[in-house]
Amino acid sequence: MSIRQQMRPVLTLALPLILAELGWMSMGIVDTIMVGHMANPALAISAAALGQVLYNTIAFGIAGVLLGLDTYLSQSHGAGRFDEANRWLLHGLILAGGLALTLILIILCAPYLMLRLPIDHAVLTGSVAFLGALNYGTPALFLYFTLRRYLQAFNHVRPIAVALVTANLINVVGNWLLIYGHTFGPLHIPALGVTGAGLATSFSRCYLALFMVLALWRIERRHHYGLRSMARHFEPRRLRRLALLGAPAGGQIFVEISIFGMVTFLIGVMGRLPLAGHEIALNCASFTFMVPFAISAAAAVRVGQAIGRKAPAEAASAGWAAILLGAGVMACFSAVLLLFPHAIAASFTTDRDVIAATIPLLFVAAIFQFFDGLQITATGSLRGAGNTHAGLVVQIVGYWIIGLPIGYLFGFRLHYGAVGLWLGLCAGLIVAGTTLTLIWRHTTKKLKSSTVTQEPLTTIH
Repeated sequence: MSIRQQMRPVLTLALPLILAELGWMSMGIVDTIMVGHMANPALAISAAALGQVLYNTIAFGIAGVLLGLDTYLSQSHGAGRFDEANRWLLHGLILAGGLALTLILIILCAPYLMLRLPIDHAVLTGSVAFLGALNYGTPALFLYFTLRRYLQAFNHVRPIAVALVTANLINVVGNWLLIYGHTFGPLHIPALGVTGAGLATSFSRCYLALFMVLALWRIERRHHYGLRSMARHFEPRRLRRLALLGAPAGGQIFVEISIFGMVTFLIGVMGRLPLAGHEIALNCASFTFMVPFAISAAAAVRVGQAIGRKAPAEAASAGWAAILLGAGVMACFSAVLLLFPHAIAASFTTDRDVIAATIPLLFVAAIFQFFDGLQITATGSLRGAGNTHAGLVVQIVGYWIIGLPIGYLFGFRLHYGAVGLWLGLCAGLIVAGTTLTLIWRHTTKKLKSSTVTQEPLTTIH
């Protein structure tokens, strides 16, 4: 199939995932909007910002190890080996349990270090409470993440979208009840502020996990993939292979998110107002990023399935189709950020100073949208082909060796403040997007010239 012919199947798989990812990101945006209408919006948004960034940096870096499932599940499905896919799911669930426990322990210990940071103490106190509330939903988050990989590898993406849309409704209601507090006759719900936002998110994640379990049970009854027999096939060697493949993918996510975490810390040193503006702009950039991120997941599945079917040309076309779609949609988002920055910032808060701090950052975000779309869709294509190392190396160089020094120079030495730090992020994304696209171009040449074997991961390294 040509790149043009691949556009439709990639989009068919990606559209429900896009809806799901936007729903996922909407939880954080709703939290920010809700706390942004408290009595002191700069303080509330800043506290939520630190808590969210720290939790997401560690959580998605650790959970990223499970992205190795994309390769094994999709290639097994493409080869018609449902029994093999089920075994990978079993080991994914076991690995997820260990990873979730690791995250819970890290978050429990985090306040001892956070409260010593050179940041406004009121902001730190609020962020610690928010972080603790988020931690209640950690086991559910990892269960959802694992079951989702199985469903999308088997092309059952609609339940994922439905789950996240309905979970957002639960999150909105939870925020309304827990942030501001309400009384219903004899029932009194206290106003928990920022902590209530974290609890609402945890409740939503528990709902997500339950929805995934029920969806998988219904799909198994209908299609008979043989999930009931998977528990008899535990193999320590397989668990090790999954962890080794997924570790670079998790490392890549950690490298990418942690640079935003570092920038958040550096902006936090500048005060509440720059940090609040940063949080709003970061929410907007993260929201647009969810679209190519979903396309990236579809790319991993389509490329992996094609390799499983021993169709390397089809795998190459699927990857390019995803990259073009991701870059194209991000170019459109860039125009939106350039044309409507005030309206976007004002939708989060009515505080004029916070709005003014947000708008310049939205302009910088508009510059890097296109390259952000390139880097994440190229990463997904490479992951489907079994290459989880390239993205890690490229992003270490792009973000930490190139982007962070540039950001520090502009932010502190040249006194551009938060805008200067965001310019460094922009430079890193330009490097990552360009380099990973070139790596995928090289990979497609190897795909087309190689003989694809049955065993996953023997194609491209």
